[in-house]
Amino acid sequence: MKSVVFWRCSPTLSGKIMKSLERHLLVATRQLLDPNFAKSVVLLIRHNEEGALGVVINRPTSKTVNELWQELGEGPCHSDFPVCLGGPVPGPLIAVHANMFFAEMEVIKDVFIAAKRESLDELVLHPGDPLKLFLGHAGWGAGQLESEIEAGAWITMPADFEHVFYQGEDLWERVIKKIGNQTLLSMLDLKHIPEDPTLN
Repeated sequence: MKSVVFWRCSPTLSGKIMKSLERHLLVATRQLLDPNFAKSVVLLIRHNEEGALGVVINRPTSKTVNELWQELGEGPCHSDFPVCLGGPVPGPLIAVHANMFFAEMEVIKDVFIAAKRESLDELVLHPGDPLKLFLGHAGWGAGQLESEIEAGAWITMPADFEHVFYQGEDLWERVIKKIGNQTLLSMLDLKHIPEDPTLN
């Protein structure tokens, strides 16, 4: 099983070195108005000196896994999960899943990638473990993502299982809130922030 290399570094435009953001989420800031990425949350699969690749995890389409599988001529798979639009770059169908037996790459702990047809067949036709399917992906050339982060288009946070497989429509809001709370905790040296500040 291939593991993700986490500590590679990439140069930024200012000459500083940025640690690899593999195993992180890219979270669009409000100033990122590109319709492909506005209010998007991206799971980074690869980030090194050659560029970056990820999938947008909060862009479900109207197509279900069952509908897509029938279009591909594979018959019904009895899954009503929506297929996600992974990004504007065309590419093979990508599964992000939690079944280690079909792991072609580990992204974070207990979260894997599969793109081989035989792996996709097994994951889709025998559902049970958490699964998201993505059409397309997001890609950045060498130094491009670093420059966008420096310009304030993205903020980052470590990826976790809960966010990767979250099915609600408010993932961006939830992640932004979590980042804001963590920043406030760090600034004020607090242990936690109550849901209702009046209870503090």
